[in-house]
Amino acid sequence: MIKHAKIDRAMILAAGKGTRMQSAPDDPPKPLTEIAGQSLLMRMVARLETSGIQKIIINLHHKADHIKQAMATYNGPCEIIFSDESAALLETGGGVKKALPLLGDAPFLVANGDVLWREADNANAALPAFLAAFNPAQMQALLMLCPTQKATGYDGAGDYDRRDDGQLTRRPTAPKGASAAYVFAGVQILTPRLFDALPETAFSLNLAYDAAAKKGALYGHELDGQWMHVGTPQGRAAAEAILATDTKDTNS
Repeated sequence: MIKHAKIDRAMILAAGKGTRMQSAPDDPPKPLTEIAGQSLLMRMVARLETSGIQKIIINLHHKADHIKQAMATYNGPCEIIFSDESAALLETGGGVKKALPLLGDAPFLVANGDVLWREADNANAALPAFLAAFNPAQMQALLMLCPTQKATGYDGAGDYDRRDDGQLTRRPTAPKGASAAYVFAGVQILTPRLFDALPETAFSLNLAYDAAAKKGALYGHELDGQWMHVGTPQGRAAAEAILATDTKDTNS
């Protein structure tokens, strides 16, 4: 019987500037963008709460005071800890590596600050299913995926192909115009040891994915739901239109 790790710590990446989303200097940071009346940040916090997460680390840099103020009213069951990157923006990978002392020695979940999806059948089961899919005996990184052709607000060529055993390979760089079956949906489970040989300075989490792939330890799990890319005003408008018709799932 496969023994799966219990994952009870998570990190939300909220330090980035999100320049594509903002249209004016006084706009809120991207994680505080509201879609159908609720911010992206609080939507993710709510999902983490209902998935057994006990501690949430949120990294801060751009408009950090806005994030802190938004979380000041939080009275849910999760412990909220901020990881300060005010001295320098460390990108996704550097931000996670800086927060490792807060995340502990066990596998942990990391979510981008602009992740949004609508559950299949409004069941709130997608994130628990993703957590349950992580097998520490095989995996050092597990990425949540959406079929490229089903992603809302996304017009890219995808990121990964997935083998029958769940292992991932990157979209080929040739020939020109090549595509991949899946796009990364912004949520991942990572192991601390994956960062041992990675830089102490700013770097992308793509380095961690590539390191896991070289060890045959990069896997993917398909999201059971409708993933929405909201990195642009156009994507946000599309998500608003979808969620405006959904009155049953406030954590979509």
